[in-house]
Amino acid sequence: MYDVAAIIQGYAQGYFLMADDSNGLEWYSSRDRTLIPLDKRFRYPKSLRRVINQERFSVAINRDFKTVVFGCANRDTTWISPELQDIYWELYQAGWAYTFETWLGDELAGGILGIVIGGAFIGESMFYRIPEGSKVAMVKLVERLRERKFVLFDAQMMNPHLQRFGAYRVVDDEYQALLKQALQCRSKLV
Repeated sequence: MYDVAAIIQGYAQGYFLMADDSNGLEWYSSRDRTLIPLDKRFRYPKSLRRVINQERFSVAINRDFKTVVFGCANRDTTWISPELQDIYWELYQAGWAYTFETWLGDELAGGILGIVIGGAFIGESMFYRIPEGSKVAMVKLVERLRERKFVLFDAQMMNPHLQRFGAYRVVDDEYQALLKQALQCRSKLV
């Protein structure tokens, strides 16, 4: 058993957990954070718009939590250790961790793992099994966060994939102010 309250408190202060090379867990923070915009700055390619308009994928929340977490961790280099997978499971059972999933029929296509605290969605990782699965999940998750009046979609670290969606960096002071605002909200993903 893990101290779920202490873990959530760490995230609420702007830290995040990652496994190091020896699979030990450490708390990390960053001088700048990557955010996914929840306003008109969010964008995605026209080719993805066509995929979404075809309505091939359906979306679900927590339909297959453990498989999404495993998919996020199943990489050559991963910061999601078995212990961190166990922590995510406990956070899920306590109502803090969520997977936002895309499905092609009965097949899991992709998903995004995150932690919800107030009006903040703290994205931990994403993966796909079927091309475009995680990208459709990203678009549909942003739509959901907008509908539910979330303040913040924290993606933690920038990468070229996130840049295509309009992700941007903020310095720690700005991040902390947004996080404080988000923590005062009572947004719900489901």
